[in-house]
Amino acid sequence: MNRRSVIKLAGATALTAPFGFRNARAQDATIKIGVVGPRTGVMASGGAVTHWPNFKLWESEINAKGGLKLKAGQKKVELIEYDDRSQPGETIKAVERLAAQDKVDFIMPVYGTGYNLAAAPVYAKYGYPQVTQAAVTDQMDALTQRYPKLFFVQGSTTSFASSAANVMKKLKDEGKIGNKVAIVNVADAFGIELANAGRPIFQQAGFDIVYDKSYPLGTQDLSPVMRAAKAANPDAFVAWSYPPDTFGLAEQAKIEGLNVKAYYSAVAVAFPAFRGKFGASSENILGAGGIQDGPAIRDYYKRHKEVTGVDADYWGSPLYYSFLQILTQAFEGVGSMDRDAITEYMKKNIFKTIIGDADIRSQKLTRYWTVGQWQDGFFHAVNGVGFTDYKPVRLKTGWA
Repeated sequence: MNRRSVIKLAGATALTAPFGFRNARAQDATIKIGVVGPRTGVMASGGAVTHWPNFKLWESEINAKGGLKLKAGQKKVELIEYDDRSQPGETIKAVERLAAQDKVDFIMPVYGTGYNLAAAPVYAKYGYPQVTQAAVTDQMDALTQRYPKLFFVQGSTTSFASSAANVMKKLKDEGKIGNKVAIVNVADAFGIELANAGRPIFQQAGFDIVYDKSYPLGTQDLSPVMRAAKAANPDAFVAWSYPPDTFGLAEQAKIEGLNVKAYYSAVAVAFPAFRGKFGASSENILGAGGIQDGPAIRDYYKRHKEVTGVDADYWGSPLYYSFLQILTQAFEGVGSMDRDAITEYMKKNIFKTIIGDADIRSQKLTRYWTVGQWQDGFFHAVNGVGFTDYKPVRLKTGWA
């Protein structure tokens, strides 16, 4: 059985055994890094694209160079992985086990806004820095005050909602679209926060919300949602969605022939699989994230595919890798796995990453992309915070 073998027992749960195990010699020779995320359940599709592959790439590259350069010498890293089965309760249990039983040197962030927020008290209880990536919330200020070791390498809910509204307001003010918008959201922490923040923002931008509907996480049949949205005759469509419903909504929009000139859906529009599934129909679709093209990004995509065998996405993936670059520089800058010292190092330094200089000294990333659009096979950033150079937004011209 190799290091990542899964122990299969009748009735086993995510906490029966980690995806990797350690022998005594490996335990002494390596830096143990805990990773929790969804291998199964409704969040698994997103985790398979954005979460797990970047940790595999990071581990491979660190170990290929001989390990982390610490004061005690170079040490390779060893990932101890747990499946939280897309259940916040299991996320909490897994993080607790990594800290209390496995006693890992560091615990990486979990996947999903609600999951990160649910696990925050456990990271704090055991003194682990929590450098969240897949978490978008307006609670950042309150949470970082409460948890001094909590960092957010993503934006606020309001920033993502505002950016989507700003993109569409510009189109409206230019006379390219009308003022009627249909808005739907997945009914979990991520979608509810974005919907609550987005309603007044779109209204203040001069939009008339002609349809407003939430749907449960894991909803399989989204045809009633899309039929009702189309019946409202909107000029623009916005979905604060997670991967399964992002795909499902687009499929239903194509079936129903939703004729809007601005179509936005949140998590997973940036996935290569979205482009792969919808082909020409994905052209000019807007979504959360985006990336600015360049040599460093292209090199990252190449290495990611070579090591993991899957394509990186055009939002979370490069941000995931960037926060791993931040952590690598913090580990080596401190020269040990002293968690207090690592926290202070991140609060005092700016880091070189594939997305440029990354500043999380305030416990929040200061520059990030918020809206992307599929244009000619690349999901280009068309809006963001702290950036000014974007591709012009194009209108949606139907479903191929």
